[in-house]
Amino acid sequence: MATMAECRSALDRLSDSLAGADGDVRSAAALDRSLSCHIKDLGITFTGRLADGRIRVLDTVEGPPREKAEIRLAMTGDDLVAMVDGELNFARAWSSGRVRLEAGFRDLLKLKSLL
Repeated sequence: MATMAECRSALDRLSDSLAGADGDVRSAAALDRSLSCHIKDLGITFTGRLADGRIRVLDTVEGPPREKAEIRLAMTGDDLVAMVDGELNFARAWSSGRVRLEAGFRDLLKLKSLL
């Protein structure tokens, strides 16, 4: 099982990847939205913002997110690390229910380029 430190590191690596992307991915990452990533098996939630093409983690809280972020993710720590490492395809994980992504309709349309 991935640790909290490994999950945080994975989010930092994902942020670096988004910041270095171009084209449609760069455009999708340019949203300015609140973000939460609930790590189900660890019982923690990373909260922050997706802004300027980067993910900025601002806090880590116990349990599910306390406030409803504009973009909400939920998954296991192992799945987060595997996706960031390129070992798990996000679209397949999402369609099979391993990863949950919730956002407004317009944001989902923009975020689909990240899939």
